[in-house]
Amino acid sequence: MIVLGVIGAGPATPSNRPTVQLSDASLTIGRLHYDGGGDWYANPSSLPNLLAAIRARTTLPVAERERVVTLSGPELWDVPYLHMTGHGNVRFSDEELRTLRRYLEQGGFLHADDNYGMDHAFRREIARVFPDHPLVEVPLTHPIYHLVYDFPKGIPKIHEHDGLPAQGFGIFLGDRLVVYYSYQSDLGDGWEDPDVHHDPPELHEAALRMGVNLFTYAVSASR
Repeated sequence: MIVLGVIGAGPATPSNRPTVQLSDASLTIGRLHYDGGGDWYANPSSLPNLLAAIRARTTLPVAERERVVTLSGPELWDVPYLHMTGHGNVRFSDEELRTLRRYLEQGGFLHADDNYGMDHAFRREIARVFPDHPLVEVPLTHPIYHLVYDFPKGIPKIHEHDGLPAQGFGIFLGDRLVVYYSYQSDLGDGWEDPDVHHDPPELHEAALRMGVNLFTYAVSASR
């Protein structure tokens, strides 16, 4: 059994913070269903493929499918890795802002993957979550680029959009990376079934490897 004792729904006190206990094959990714009009459901084959890669390449006991979660439901506290993507607008209520911040402060991890069109809205909303912790570029020496697979140049670029380099931004709470924002990369497209975007095998593989690193870091950092 994997015990992720730092994720909890209440204040960070030993007496009332629940411990998430994840039995075999229950460790999974939470796909964030957010409001605002953006297509939170984009890339439907991406997360099952990433989970399959994690299951095959690590010893982590992960489920076959992701779970759709909201920031207002109790299921949020059952997942150590929260994934959000889309092409359009994102909007969090004031209560959702507080919940997301608490989730991240208590051990959760958010991976936001700009699927081309989410950038402005995501930067606006994450600044509302953490007005005191700006997004910064994640150093190339960070374990997220080296934990399982080595990415000495940082996040791989999977799809071209504006011709800009792929970048990985993050928010740190102390030494822990709690938000990772993949920008100008399109990792989620790279995780999808190869016949969806017809990516060459090397890009599909690079995207999966980066995803394995992200998930492994999220789980290990939250213990």
